[in-house]
Amino acid sequence: MANRLLPEWTPQDAVLLTWPGPDSDWAPLLERIEATLEAMVVAITRYQSVLIAVPDAATRTHLTKRFGWLGVPDHRLRLVVAPADDTWTRDHGPLAVSQDGTSRLLDYVFTGWGGKYAATLDNTLTRRLAEAGLFACPVEARELVLEGGALETDGEGTLLTTEACLLNPNRNPQLDRTALEARLKTELGVSRILWLAHGHLEGDDTDSHVDTLVRFCDPATLAYVRCDDLADPHFPALAALEEELRALRRADGEPYRLIPLPWPSACYDPVDGHRLPATYANFLIINGAVLVPMYGDAADSRALAALGEAFPKRDIIPIDCLSVIRQHGSLHCLTMQLPTGCLSPVTPQPPQGEFP
Repeated sequence: MANRLLPEWTPQDAVLLTWPGPDSDWAPLLERIEATLEAMVVAITRYQSVLIAVPDAATRTHLTKRFGWLGVPDHRLRLVVAPADDTWTRDHGPLAVSQDGTSRLLDYVFTGWGGKYAATLDNTLTRRLAEAGLFACPVEARELVLEGGALETDGEGTLLTTEACLLNPNRNPQLDRTALEARLKTELGVSRILWLAHGHLEGDDTDSHVDTLVRFCDPATLAYVRCDDLADPHFPALAALEEELRALRRADGEPYRLIPLPWPSACYDPVDGHRLPATYANFLIINGAVLVPMYGDAADSRALAALGEAFPKRDIIPIDCLSVIRQHGSLHCLTMQLPTGCLSPVTPQPPQGEFP
């Protein structure tokens, strides 16, 4: 039986995170991004486990004490020393597929979004975690350059992606659209690919990852970014995106249920003034809840309401992500879910001492 790419709402063992080190690009914002990651861990561990790759043993010791002090259950936290270049686990983490009901993890090549940034450690992180015995399922290396944030699936054979990313010559220049589609269908077990030609966010380094623009909430529902400010430079492309989505059809020929997400006020970097890619589409689905990025904006409450409509049976949890967009990503970009059967068993280790 062929692989089947698993949707994010598949029951999960854990969420994988990559913790920043003091010498990373996060250095000027380290305390702020750590506070955001702490809030995410506290929220996620109410529902399931978190696996964190940390840069060194000192960070592991510190975080063990810190999360013990914050009340995170021992059995829902696993810390492993595995240095990385950056924190964007969505793109250097593994993609989960199911084959004959058994989970497998696919380890694709990560090149720092087409060679924009150093990615040598990121590209080997999944393999190093596998070698350390963190995964209970097989991990298979793949040759394609591919990032998790570039893909959305309904779990029923449909893949949603953007032309600007997957057809960019900085990823897999040896493959044209036809050849790439064939590879994706074979490796991910999808039967059709929906390509979006429009939509982008200023400040986005990923060449328009779909998870910044449009997300599957269930096989029939798409939540998407809508710009209602005619004066905003994003308006034409996002209006064109909305028209594309209205024209899309499910495999059975029915239109998708579309849930527009509000447009936050423009956010700018306080140092050099460039625009930052704030988007409510970068939410994370976990067992029983959805974590939603917040930007201290009047639109935050409307985003929570919209996603509450999309996920009526899940708790909706706001997470402050103003610090995250300073490095051109958001909440979903920091994470990768590990479906049930992927995480190896672990013996809980008690925190060492008291947090100062």
